[in-house]
Amino acid sequence: MGHIELSGVVGDGHQTRDVLELARLGKVPVLKRNFGFMSMLAFSCTVMITWEAVLFLFVISFMNGGLAGSVYGFIFAWLGTLSVFATMGELASMLPTAGGQYHWISRLAPPSTRKFLSYLVGWLTVTGWQAVVASGGFICANLIQGMAVLGNPNYTPKPWETTLLLWAVIFLAVFINTIVSRALPKIESLIMILHIVGFFAILIPLVYMAPQGKASDVFTVFMNGGGWPTTGLSFFIGLLGPVFAFGGADGAVHMSEEIKNASVVVPRAMVFSIMLNGIMGFGMLLAVLFSIGNVDEVLKSDTGYPFLAIFQQGVSSTGGALAMAGIITTLAIVAIISWIASASRMLWSFARDRGIPGWRLVSSVNERNSIPVIAILVTTVIACLLSLINIGSSVAFNDVVALSVNGLYTSYLIGNGLLLWRRLAGHIHNSSEPEDSSLGIEKLSWGLWRLPEPIGTFNNAFGCAFLLIVLTFSCFPAENHPTSSTMNYVVVMEGGILICAVIYYLIWGRKTYKGPVIEVEL
Repeated sequence: MGHIELSGVVGDGHQTRDVLELARLGKVPVLKRNFGFMSMLAFSCTVMITWEAVLFLFVISFMNGGLAGSVYGFIFAWLGTLSVFATMGELASMLPTAGGQYHWISRLAPPSTRKFLSYLVGWLTVTGWQAVVASGGFICANLIQGMAVLGNPNYTPKPWETTLLLWAVIFLAVFINTIVSRALPKIESLIMILHIVGFFAILIPLVYMAPQGKASDVFTVFMNGGGWPTTGLSFFIGLLGPVFAFGGADGAVHMSEEIKNASVVVPRAMVFSIMLNGIMGFGMLLAVLFSIGNVDEVLKSDTGYPFLAIFQQGVSSTGGALAMAGIITTLAIVAIISWIASASRMLWSFARDRGIPGWRLVSSVNERNSIPVIAILVTTVIACLLSLINIGSSVAFNDVVALSVNGLYTSYLIGNGLLLWRRLAGHIHNSSEPEDSSLGIEKLSWGLWRLPEPIGTFNNAFGCAFLLIVLTFSCFPAENHPTSSTMNYVVVMEGGILICAVIYYLIWGRKTYKGPVIEVEL
């Protein structure tokens, strides 16, 4: 175990702070800090691709909620996500590490449970992000096939073709994350430009060319397409659509050790990206709902994506619809670049703390370009293997998609809940106050990003309530009285992962995982 003296830290103010903050967490800096605020804002926006996701996921809230339910469900999901990540920004400022949730919990949980609880959250976050990569590739492959059907109605997509397309998308993202990794901040900035320009390229034709519906319908007409006992229950089940659209907002957290001035930039990037993406997502949602046209024809589209039929109806041109769809598909494909970056850093960090099998190999960092190449390759292999499930059953693979949200949101809830307990108990000191050396491992102090009280406590509590609602209804199927093919098996999948994690912990993990490893001391 190394030792850092304050006098040995050189560089500008931000570099010094980054080194010291990481050292206080017991970590040695090994990754290059290539990201600044604008490049990380671009990274965060393109991780979520909210307005793009609104298009290919809006049918979820439309079927359970209708026109008005889609509008109010998006607003609720937007406010809830903003609340959750304002609180997570406080945590990221206190403890700016790539491990994120499991590292925070190792400091926030009571001593008697912190080791095991942080271990379980580490597994949930790792598997959640691995599922994000696989599900993102699946969506991209389906979008490509949907465009093929739109251009050639005689084409019938095959599951094995979906898997091969998924592999192609993943390999492209891996190439950028490894071979040209040094250019990643610039690439993310270019993608951000496309993200904004593409928004207007889709929005303007829909608004000016498509027949427009009535505002009274968009803001007052609810629908219970799932056949649930009440429209209110149907509305909450439909929340999964807009919640998916804001998924992956913690991607910036797992890039913390590659960001300059991380304790300030990470929370700002997360919050500003949710605000910006929320504005664009809400605008696109309204444009689609006003332009929906013939609902029955849209929902029965052979492409598998109703928004493609809305495009075709709206611009009265298959070629124009394909051009618009090409923008969406391109942005979804380049989002995989950010997802693999975040997923691999999370995997690398947990391996660094000896939480997974093969941790010695996975935690290695390439000396030439200072990136976790092995973690990137493992993430690639996992995504490719998960995609094979689709060949046997697309229903089973859909549960992998649901797992990506359920696993991550569970980790958010535990972290947010423990922070709420700590702040109500008065265990967190102001950063300007001298820390009591008698507190030992219990030492907690606020970072540079903090919501003023009582706003911070109220926001923290609201975020926990929102997460409980999301997790509860994420376990419901889309329709009442489901069959075996429409049942939601996410509880079974997440339970299975936790059982495997516990078995590994009891046999091997408890011997190697002691919580975040202390590599260096101040």
